Amino acid sequence: MKKRNTFGGRLLEVLVYVFLYAPILILIVFSFNSTKGRAWTGFSLDWYVKLFHNDAILTSLYTTLAVSILASLIATVAGTFAAIGFFNMKKRVREPLLQINNIPVINADIITGVSLCLLFVSLGRIFDFDLGFGTLLLAHITFNIPYVILSVMPKLRQLDKNLFEAARDLGCTWMQAMVKVILPEIKSGVVNGLIMAFTLSIDDFVISYFTAGSRVQTLSMQIYAMTKKRISPEINALSTLLFFIVLLLLIVINVRQAHQERAALRARQ
Repeated sequence: MKKRNTFGGRLLEVLVYVFLYAPILILIVFSFNSTKGRAWTGFSLDWYVKLFHNDAILTSLYTTLAVSILASLIATVAGTFAAIGFFNMKKRVREPLLQINNIPVINADIITGVSLCLLFVSLGRIFDFDLGFGTLLLAHITFNIPYVILSVMPKLRQLDKNLFEAARDLGCTWMQAMVKVILPEIKSGVVNGLIMAFTLSIDDFVISYFTAGSRVQTLSMQIYAMTKKRISPEINALSTLLFFIVLLLLIVINVRQAHQERAALRARQ
């Protein structure tokens, strides 16, 4: 009976992975197909060549990269300083604020997207602006900051609470103590937060859809618009590139976390 349960569990695990990744594997394979047909007719890179000659896709790609890079950098700076501020608060003040910080993390994307859309539309009527690149960037910064805070806070808890004051007593200014003492100690958490923010930003669709307006399109929005028409193998090529980019970033995050855990374990020993 025990062997049957083990075999059944392994079989179920394999079926789950097949269900999740078989469509992606098929998409990747047919991105190299020489024709639009559903049957394999030969290996070709034509769809990748056509992809990089498609002005609409390239424009949406530049928009996505610009938003993702700017949002992740701004969110990392803001989230790092916010985490330091939370860490130095009294517990009865810090804990409610951290719970509020977790709301965008556990909240459904569609709720966050609609809420930000309504906020930007209301403010636009007052200050006379429309949805566009600016509102899209603000939306991405908004949902990235909580993830940066969650990445930095554990590193701050590992710090000696007297380290900052010791640096000040030795002659450092406030900024010097932050840059030369605190930031090097929490650098790994900051970098993890930056990578996580970039990954979430480049992969987002729902929040971008509600906050970008009609004049700006991200890559995910462009793919959605393309699927409304006859599906082109260019989507397969584009999705393949996105898949490997996101996969690479996730591997980097996991490897860094594993390395940090091993380093912390060695330090305790």
